[in-house]
This record gives sequence, structure tokens and C-alpha cells, in this order.
Amino acid sequence: MFAMSTARIPPIQCLLTFEALARLRSVTQTSEELCVTPSAVSHRVKQLEQIIGTKLFGRADFSLTVEGVEYLAHVRDGLGMLQRFPGAATLPGKRKLRLAVTPTYARSMLIPRLRQFTEAYPEIDLTLQISIPLLDVVAEDADLMVRFGTGRYADVEHMCLLKDEVTPLASPAFVREHGPFEVAQDLEGEPLLRSPLEPWRTWFAARNLDWPEPVDGSQFNDVGLMCDAAAAGMGIGLIRLKLALPWLENGSLVRLGSSDVFSTNVPSPHAHYLCWRTGMMERWECVAFAEWLKQSMI
Repeated sequence: MFAMSTARIPPIQCLLTFEALARLRSVTQTSEELCVTPSAVSHRVKQLEQIIGTKLFGRADFSLTVEGVEYLAHVRDGLGMLQRFPGAATLPGKRKLRLAVTPTYARSMLIPRLRQFTEAYPEIDLTLQISIPLLDVVAEDADLMVRFGTGRYADVEHMCLLKDEVTPLASPAFVREHGPFEVAQDLEGEPLLRSPLEPWRTWFAARNLDWPEPVDGSQFNDVGLMCDAAAAGMGIGLIRLKLALPWLENGSLVRLGSSDVFSTNVPSPHAHYLCWRTGMMERWECVAFAEWLKQSMI
């Protein structure tokens, strides 16, 4: 006959409260989700810590201790097992991960590699939503965010994902019609496509041109749109090479010439960063995606 000692098994309400508080990081929100008083939340957590003999939360912001992170994984696995009923589908419950990502980075860098992640982590359901570069506007609240900018983010923790270089690019037909381009001064009078994401002054300064930032001409807040515009013959775009790889590979964008001026790249002052709120990396699915994304960009 099967028997088990219950002396070290915490009450289920303590485990549910611990999981909710670790996820929500708010006594008020936890009490509302579980329909109990805030004092009941605190009491259950203290009871759980007494039973297992270790501190689970380290600070007032409800960040987990090392032991708390480890125990949370066990609790979530256990609660997940209890949600599987005899005769029901045996597929494990998936972890949800919401990612906000800039459009061209998503298309050029992330999507071509994303199958590697979904095959390595089939238990994670990934939701992608578009964010607007520099403005950091997202459609919904995201767990992880890919931002493009200088990296000076005081509101979130972050790590650098991708640095890039820029060079002027245009369509082959545009280069044939407006060329040859041999020196930097050959750009004078040409239609320069503009974007706040990649100011021309970066390239001007590297080529010793004392030219002001262009104020006329078509402007785009997405690098992919600027690549499409340049490929359509609208003008010359100052474009990041890694993000422009699809256009370069299919031949719709080319360098302006073979001289050192146009064959040598200039470092972009901006980069792509993975950002997250404090405490988010206590979720193993966030850690798994961050580590995979960093390695895939190498």
C-alpha cells in the first residue's frame, strides 16, 4: 500500500500564494488574484518559509533569494503536474513569454533564427509584438524588449545584443543613373533618405565632410521601410549592413562604388539591446531566451 509522510509537504494554499507573489511581486495584486486578504498572503508565505526552513524573498520588492528561485521552479513544476488530470491531454502546460522587438531587427535578425529557439525550447510559447525604435512604444506589456538606441536606459536592466556598421546604399538602377560615385562629395545634390535612427552626420564626420544633417527629403522611422524606399530608387539610404542583409543578398541594394569611401564602413553610434524590468530574470524562460538570443547574435 502506498504511503507518504506529509510532515514536510506545505499546504497547497501556501504554494499557490508563493507562486503568485513571486510572479506578481505585489501583495495587493496577489491578494486580489487569490481572493484573500493581504495579511493572509504574508501569513502564508511566512508559514511556507517556516515549513521548508529557508528564506524565499530577499528584499521588500519581493525579489527571490537563490533558494527561492530554485524552489519556485519546483513549485511551478508541481503545480503544473497537479493540473493534469487522468484521461486528459498529457501535453505539459507551456510557459508564456512576451517579446517586444523592433520591426527590421525582427525580420532580418530574429525570425531567420527563431526556429532554433522553438525547437530547443518547445515548452515556451513566444509572443512577438512590434515596438517603435527610439520611442520604445510597445503594443502591450512585454516580458523582454529589444530596444535600439544609445544603451543609456535608467528604467530597465539591459545587455548589448548587436552592434553594426553603416554605409550608403541604393538600388543598382539608381547607381547607374546617378553615378559614378567615387568620392564623398559626389553625394552633394543627391536625394538622401533620412531617419532619426541613423543620422547622416555619423558618416559625414567619418568622411571629413562639414555638412549639416539633411533637412529635406523623405524620412522613415523604420530601417526596413528605408531599405524598401532605397531599393525602389527613391534615393540613397545610410543603412546598417547586418539589418540590410536580405536586400544586399537579393541584389535590390548595392554599395555606391568600389572606392575606399564607399567600400569602408562606419560604426553606428547606436546598437540593439535586450531590456527587462528588475526581477524578470528570475523566470527561467526569460533567462533561456536571453542566453539563446545573445549567443545567436555572435
